Amino acid sequence: MLAALMLLSGCASVTPEPVGGPELLRQSGLDRAFAARGVAPIGGPVSLDEAMARALKYNLDRRGRMMEEAVAMNLLATSKYDMLPKLLAAAGYRHRNSDATTRAVDSVTGAPSLANPFISSEREHTVSDLGLTWNLLDFGLSYVAAKQNADRRLIAAERRRKAMHLLMQDVRTAFWRTASAQKLRATIRDSIVMAEGALADARQAEAERLRSPIDSLRYQRQVLENLRLLEGIDQELASARIELANFINAPLSHDLIVVEPAEQLSSAILEQSVEALELRAIANNADLREQHYNARIAHAETRKVMLRMFPNLNLNAGLKYDTDKYLVNNQWSETGAQISFNLFNLLSMPAQQRLADSGVALADQRRVTAQMAILAQVHLARLHYGNALQQFRRADAIWNVDERINQHGANRAQTQTQSKLEKVSNNTTAILSLLRRYQALALAHAAASKLQAVLGMEPAVANQVGLPLDQLTAAIGSALRHENQFGTPPPAPAAAPAAAPATLEP
Repeated sequence: MLAALMLLSGCASVTPEPVGGPELLRQSGLDRAFAARGVAPIGGPVSLDEAMARALKYNLDRRGRMMEEAVAMNLLATSKYDMLPKLLAAAGYRHRNSDATTRAVDSVTGAPSLANPFISSEREHTVSDLGLTWNLLDFGLSYVAAKQNADRRLIAAERRRKAMHLLMQDVRTAFWRTASAQKLRATIRDSIVMAEGALADARQAEAERLRSPIDSLRYQRQVLENLRLLEGIDQELASARIELANFINAPLSHDLIVVEPAEQLSSAILEQSVEALELRAIANNADLREQHYNARIAHAETRKVMLRMFPNLNLNAGLKYDTDKYLVNNQWSETGAQISFNLFNLLSMPAQQRLADSGVALADQRRVTAQMAILAQVHLARLHYGNALQQFRRADAIWNVDERINQHGANRAQTQTQSKLEKVSNNTTAILSLLRRYQALALAHAAASKLQAVLGMEPAVANQVGLPLDQLTAAIGSALRHENQFGTPPPAPAAAPAAAPATLEP
């Protein structure tokens, strides 16, 4: 009673303790240091290969997915021990305030066999035992549960693959947005300064009435429209560097500089038959493989229901020791077997079987639905990639024309045959064309990554995040150069196996 009162009084004294500002700041500093732990510093311009490698190696969301997979692996490892017998060691102390006295009577007459009660046990004694118990029903259920945990571990791996596909797609898009911002930054600022000067000249001409008011206002409106476009582009591209830095876990304040790769997108994948792509997606797609594992877990649940219908056989053996001096044998061993069955299981068996069967039907339906959806995604991703590739080529051609027009305009400006408005307009048009070219390029890379994700393909070194950054970068670069073939292996590498070039593999 005293212990219960102490426990109740302790619970009554618990009050909420909100986290204070100093504690938040201290923990924030520790979290930032933890996030930056082991991240190699950026020593120069970042290529697309290095950005991919840094994202795979240092991205915090990917680290979380890998930890989830590690938890699933540990759950599988611990579930294996549930199949072993239970070996229990126990020791105890017993005390009573009076002797354990016993009376005896004659079995025939019912008269007391002894005049006085006799003591059968000491007031204080210790007991200890070591017993081995094995429940065959628990063994069967534990075996099925371990098989289910093995499938859950595979599900965690497929979810990590899916998250990796999304990460690589985001890194590609952010990289090309950063490249466009880096290339257009100086040109945009020069054009804004030029437009501001042309606007000031137009306003001065209006004040001095050097031209008609309506022409002056139209001139100003065109300049202001160009300024609005230029400032909108500048604002749109301002966040690209921060997004890329976040994906590769780089300091957000770092002036990140990227290097554009020389390789261009290829249409080789579009030459493959849709049927071949469908077969590859069915074999390797992460979502579909996850549904297959869920179906296996549901089927295993039906086996657990059937196992519960069997009698429970319990085998035990143990060594015991008691210090009671009234015992003739203070140390002994005992073995036993016990079989039991819950008769109410017969009543619940039909309902449990229907529940398990409905779970299997649901898992099968989800698998079929996922397969049909993935087949549709293969067709859509292939179509989107073809359209994105065509749009990029068209945007590239338009940019080439606008850039040549801008160069001709610059030559005319040197001979004083072109107005500032025309020069600003030509610069703005060229900048917009270059921006649209980079946007089309980013969309094409995103479409390629989407098709790659639907087909379930990724660099073979994607799981080898323990490689040094330079080796991982080289391996990712080799895989990216051959990704348009989606699985066609590159030439045999001459480097060490740890740094071997990667192919796109499931």
